[in-house]
Amino acid sequence: MAKKSKKQQQSGGTPATVALAAAGVTYAVHAYDHDPAHPSYGEEAAEAMGVSPERVFKTLVADVDGALTVAVVPVAGQLDLKALAAAVGGKRAAMADPALAERTTGYVRGGISPLGQRKRLPTVLDASASDHATICVSAGRRGLEVELAPEDLAKLTDAVLAPIGRA
Repeated sequence: MAKKSKKQQQSGGTPATVALAAAGVTYAVHAYDHDPAHPSYGEEAAEAMGVSPERVFKTLVADVDGALTVAVVPVAGQLDLKALAAAVGGKRAAMADPALAERTTGYVRGGISPLGQRKRLPTVLDASASDHATICVSAGRRGLEVELAPEDLAKLTDAVLAPIGRA
């Protein structure tokens, strides 16, 4: 995992929030008590923050033709693997091995952020993000979300916007 300075550790900063602060974009951090028994990390975040599940996005790591790729989709739906592959010019996509996703991003499952990853991966943001002034994504650990403009997220991750989510 990325090393944090003593100041970052004391302030509770994550690589994602450090990246946001360094970029100078406007964002808000939302913390909540994570319940390990909750069946869905994303739905738990939406409920805890009182935000529509269409505005809370989950970060998934997939394998597209042998290359790890990040997909950011609303928690209210699912990832369309065929659409993800097409969005990056690939043929086949499958969910990545969770342990490999954790090692590559530097985050734990349920806390993977599209920001501040250990290794920068190609990223696709569901086009529905553009329907909202702000969206929420993981800030790098379970129980911590960051709210920001979808345009800022796309810019910071060099994301392609494409319709990769389905209801």
